[in-house]
Amino acid sequence: MFTGAGISAESGLGTFRDNGGLWERYKIEDVATPEAFERNPELVLNFYNLRRKQLLESKPNAAHISLNKLSEKYKLHIVTQNIDDLHERSGSKKVLHLHGKLRESKSSVDDSLIYLIEGVNLKMGDFCEKGSQLRPNVVWFGEAVPKMIDAISITKKADIFIVIGTSLNVYPAASLLNYTNNAKQIILIDPKAEQEKGIEVIKEKATIAVPKLVKELLL
Repeated sequence: MFTGAGISAESGLGTFRDNGGLWERYKIEDVATPEAFERNPELVLNFYNLRRKQLLESKPNAAHISLNKLSEKYKLHIVTQNIDDLHERSGSKKVLHLHGKLRESKSSVDDSLIYLIEGVNLKMGDFCEKGSQLRPNVVWFGEAVPKMIDAISITKKADIFIVIGTSLNVYPAASLLNYTNNAKQIILIDPKAEQEKGIEVIKEKATIAVPKLVKELLL
């Protein structure tokens, strides 16, 4: 299982490629790169505080919730590009976050020092135990994706590989499709998806398509 922003958009979380929402008011290079944090850390922290507030006001939708039913018959592993925790809040147990977690902070000098953010705000002057400013625990553009090796391992073992709500334009995450040789069935759910060879495409919103697909897979 591989999910992207499209599954969470129906819970009210904006995607940066669609019109509307937070991303339209900011440039990626101003809020989602290491250079942006060096240049204007307060702007970056405020941007993620807004996203965190939006997340805490959102709830898992029917797609998130229905996916968990697959664990009745399958070993369900979810690899997600999303930094929200809607999968976990829906009851999902095995979730790998490729791009980090919005509700966590980490040291700006030691990636191993990770802390849960209480509430909405991460502020200037919030330091790790080594005395450095805390930053969002997210993978910014231009940074390595440390969980990619684990995601590839999960993908290689998949008998059924379902992709939900991602444009498959963000790399290296999109390259997971290159490791689906063991999958007997590959399914892509996205209303804007284009036909791909060897892939079953369902051009519907996740909240409509996922519950129906889950029902079919459990027959």
